[in-house]
Amino acid sequence: MQWETVIGLEVHVQLATRSKIFSGASTAFGAEPNTQACAVDLGLPGVLPVLNEAAVAMAVQFGLAIHAEIPEVSVFDRKNYFYPDLPKGYQTSQMYHPIVGAGEVEITLDDGSTKRIRVHHAHLEEDAGKSLHEDFHGMTGVDLNRAGTPLLEIVSEPDLRSAKEAAAYLKAIHSIVTYLGISDGNMAEGSMRCDVNVSVRPRGQEAYGTRAEIKNVNSFRFVERAIAFEVERQVELIEDGGKVIQETRLFDPDRDETRSMRTKEEANDYRYFPCPDLLPVVLDQAYVDHLRSNLPELPAEKRARFEQELGLSAYDASVLSATREMADFFEEAKNVCGDAKQAANWVQGELSGALNREGLPIADSPVSARQLGELIARVMDDTINGKAAKQVFQALWNGQGASADDIIEAQGLKQVTDSGAIEAMIDQVIAESPAQVAQYRDAEPDKRGKMIGYFVGQVMKASRGTANPQQVNQLLKEKLDALC
Repeated sequence: MQWETVIGLEVHVQLATRSKIFSGASTAFGAEPNTQACAVDLGLPGVLPVLNEAAVAMAVQFGLAIHAEIPEVSVFDRKNYFYPDLPKGYQTSQMYHPIVGAGEVEITLDDGSTKRIRVHHAHLEEDAGKSLHEDFHGMTGVDLNRAGTPLLEIVSEPDLRSAKEAAAYLKAIHSIVTYLGISDGNMAEGSMRCDVNVSVRPRGQEAYGTRAEIKNVNSFRFVERAIAFEVERQVELIEDGGKVIQETRLFDPDRDETRSMRTKEEANDYRYFPCPDLLPVVLDQAYVDHLRSNLPELPAEKRARFEQELGLSAYDASVLSATREMADFFEEAKNVCGDAKQAANWVQGELSGALNREGLPIADSPVSARQLGELIARVMDDTINGKAAKQVFQALWNGQGASADDIIEAQGLKQVTDSGAIEAMIDQVIAESPAQVAQYRDAEPDKRGKMIGYFVGQVMKASRGTANPQQVNQLLKEKLDALC
């Protein structure tokens, strides 16, 4: 039987506010445990929450970016459950009237095709604290620094049909929130994580199968691996005569498997009710229009501009617009050198290769966009050839000079384009290679092209790699053919 996978994601994005959603405590990452939790976060008697307007603005910006409905009124609810890192005994969230309504996100697949994924809604909520198990013997510690950190939970419709589609959707969300500047999207620090709902059904069946929810997956790669395992588990279970139960599972990346955590709760288990301490949020049209007018150029718009105005291929435009940092780096390098295609080739080639080898994000590149643009310009104006350009790039990467020009001058890499100088080197190579010249002369005309490589190599060696390769090839062919 052919099975179809059905996937929906609940993506939790930590918003880039300086203070928490209902208190003035800091949201900075990395502080000592329990040093950034105030009376409101601790749920002490008598304290009242005050809504952070910046979190509201960021949520609305996201909604506008995905062309979602922005309801005039949204309401905060209390989600009641007991857990040691939730000192109030409830989480303030939005169940019935979220701040962002239905929207859609376009994803790009490996074959270059696109697909629209519906977003059911996005709502604001506070994060819980964190339980710590590693540093205690037989006990669990609780760090409440994260308690009250503002989250935007983005809930998709079950429109995803494969692990790769799910990863592409997650990358698209990451791209949108980082372009907007509403989150740093740092998955390693927990700024973005997701719950993955997975089910399978016989192909052609309309009714959904029973789903399992995989909690808190925190990397694109782990999302793919968790889904792959879970699909295989569910299919094997059904084909062996068993039934999938609705439950919450955890993904263990070390063992590359999901395992049961608890049976899945229903909404009524949490006893949702409107929060009595917070008034409904009312957004007037002028406020929404103001936020709309200040939206930056978003990934899809930037990708289209790279194709239409700069003449880049769909693939190049997609890669270069994937992150705001990559797009900004490329555009600055392009503005310096004046050639979009050359800048695209160098950013995706030499630069990305070096970054991947060192495990560095582009924001930490030792070679700046301006330096790369200047290097490309020196290749384009024939100051240096391609081989020398790679030497200059490596020197810039190693901090051996402030600019390409400095390194070219210091290392004597300026390309020799004087035809007289090149001819002199060619004449010397020909004079010192009588056997190879004889072979060239005796060869069939259609086979001489391959034989010229030896002479090119000798001339480039004599020039220490600085001779213009095109001139060398042209002049060599003329001189050798004249001897035939």
